[in-house]
Order: sequence, then C-alpha cells, then structure tokens
Amino acid sequence: MDGVSLSLRSGEMLALQGPSGSGKTTLLLLIAALLRPEGGSIRFEGSDLGSMSKREAADYLMRDVGFIYQRFHLQPRTSALDNASMGLLLAGMSVASAQARAKEWLGRVGLADRVGRGPEQMSGGERQRVAIARALAGDPKLILADEPTGNLDSARSLEVVELLRALARDHNAAVLLVTHDAEVAALADRRCTLRDGKLSEAAPVAAVSPSVLKA
Repeated sequence: MDGVSLSLRSGEMLALQGPSGSGKTTLLLLIAALLRPEGGSIRFEGSDLGSMSKREAADYLMRDVGFIYQRFHLQPRTSALDNASMGLLLAGMSVASAQARAKEWLGRVGLADRVGRGPEQMSGGERQRVAIARALAGDPKLILADEPTGNLDSARSLEVVELLRALARDHNAAVLLVTHDAEVAALADRRCTLRDGKLSEAAPVAAVSPSVLKA
C-alpha cells in the first residue's frame, strides 16, 4: 500500500471499495491485528496495534472487534447457536447468557428457526448470517465486514446493511464495510476506494463523533 491514511470514527459506517487484489482484505486484517504492519502505524483509541503482544492483540480482537469474514469461518458439524455463541464463551460469559445473546442475534438476522442447524445444513446466505450474528453478539466497538452481503440476495443485503448502520448509530460503533455492491456502499456515511495501493475519498465526511481508529 502506498501511503494509505484512514480515520474511522465511532458512530460512522465507511464503505471501502476497489478491484480484487487491491488490498482491501489485507487492510481489514491489519486493523484487526491479525497481520502486523511493515511500516506506518494503526491506532485504536490511542493504542498502537503494531506494538501489541500476541496476547494483547488477541484480547483486542475478542473484546473490541467484530470481524465478519468473507468465507464465514464457521465450525463444521456445530449448530448455528453454538457457532454464534463461541466468542462470548471464550470471553468468559456463562453458557446460559452466551446462548441467550446468540439466539437474540440469530433472530435479528432472520435465523430464529435455524438455531439448531449446522453449516452443512444451511445455504451460503444462511451461513453468512450466522457469521454476522457471531460477530455482532459481543457488542463490539469496531465492526470489520469483508463482503458481508456477498452471499445474500438484494433484500437481505439491505437488511444486513441497515442493521450495521443501526449498530453504528445506536451503539456508537465504528463500521468498516468492504463491498463490491454500489447500492450497499451508497448507504454508508462515507465511501472510499482502494486502487493500486492508494486510497481516495468518494464522498464527503459526515459529522460524527471523535476518532476511534486511525490507520
């Protein structure tokens, strides 16, 4: 990447677009502290992610970040309820509380009647929604979404994006959404394009709260 500079604020949803291979997913992985930057710095609420220990980076990812992976990353032969509650259990929540929270979020993404089904019993769109519920159940401060609507039909895509917008607005979360869908991107507060390692702004900055993330 060539001098990429990005600031994302609490309460804001930013859509990141660009051709395949431009580095969009890599940028998300850097922000999630799953990759370390070779140069420059990435800060979350003032903390330098690149200087974190492995334990600190893992805690940050579990505590503050909800990552919606493009390829789902669900556990096979494991129910939607258990997949969606897994992160909560790892964070120390009781089984009853974690399952109640996971069930609530599965209902919010339209899977109330699928909680007992495993990934192999679901369509691609249903697996994507399980992954979304898992990412959002922990009430993260920062939501990183890598093509979260790529396996959904148009109506369901807009529902998911509206849900992410509501989280940004009502829970003061920051949302960074990678998408190829122009209709989805148009719903964001800001749109940026990453092309040939360079980032350009495609829409004016909205009036939002102070910065939570800088890269």
